Amino acid sequence: MESLTNLTDEMLVRLYAEGNNNAFDVLLERYEEKIFSYIFFVVRNQNVADDIFQETFMKAVVTIQQGRYVENGKFQAWLTRIAHNLVIDYFRQTRNENCVSNDEVEYDLFNDIKLAESTVEAKMVYEQVLEDVKLLVEHLPQNQKEVVFMRYYQGLSFKEIAEVTGVSINTALGRMRYALLNLRRMAVKKELHLAIS
Repeated sequence: MESLTNLTDEMLVRLYAEGNNNAFDVLLERYEEKIFSYIFFVVRNQNVADDIFQETFMKAVVTIQQGRYVENGKFQAWLTRIAHNLVIDYFRQTRNENCVSNDEVEYDLFNDIKLAESTVEAKMVYEQVLEDVKLLVEHLPQNQKEVVFMRYYQGLSFKEIAEVTGVSINTALGRMRYALLNLRRMAVKKELHLAIS
């Protein structure tokens, strides 16, 4: 199994499709922490997170075994997309009507350069801000919370976030923008001084 750990995700998927179960064990070990963290972060319930996590990997197994997995070099994003869809299904079943949506608000994202990929300045404050932000993120609407988690805690690009959540890059950027505005408001209200940009 040591030699398998050096292989790319795509090579491991191919090996697993050909019947090498150890290849999938390597993939599971490689991504289980990130995928479970994402699910738990969103649903905030250990039992529900466990169930969704298991279902995520079962769907991955079935898709690969049936030969329906399409190689695109983004296995982690594909797994996260499966988990995301299962989380959405869970919330649809247990709909929470108290979430405020930002989808109806229009904003010209093309003229705001601050929404581009992380700047050097943002990276400098990144570690300091993450811990304080964790406490505030819990109070965001679900779609904003998800984008913040994927961007800052999973390190996904806005393009990847858009793919995982099934929205346009513009919408993903908008959700991040509103999340940051909401976080700033909450920080001011709680008299925290966060350098979020």
